[in-house]
Amino acid sequence: MTTNWIDAAALDEMPQDDVISLDVAGRDIALYGVDGEVFATDNVCTHGHARLCDGFLEGYEIECPLHQGKFDVRSGQPTCAPVTEALRSYPVKIEGGRVWLAVD
Repeated sequence: MTTNWIDAAALDEMPQDDVISLDVAGRDIALYGVDGEVFATDNVCTHGHARLCDGFLEGYEIECPLHQGKFDVRSGQPTCAPVTEALRSYPVKIEGGRVWLAVD
């Protein structure tokens, strides 16, 4: 199976130790810059309808701004209550100074 990579952002525009939101192929994506790495998940919390880009990023955890549930941005897995359902995470590659996502 061929992976369809989509050019999402310029690497030099990525904030470090912060999160931004992007529309990628019609999906609301949260893009995280952590310790020189980039990670991507859905941008809407699985517990309450809140945008994670409005939350607080600490290390590899994003905290939902609505109920303070947390997710690991590397995998989308919940790390504390009240969150129980994982976020969808997306493969990321850096190539040619660009951030590419596989959203299929």
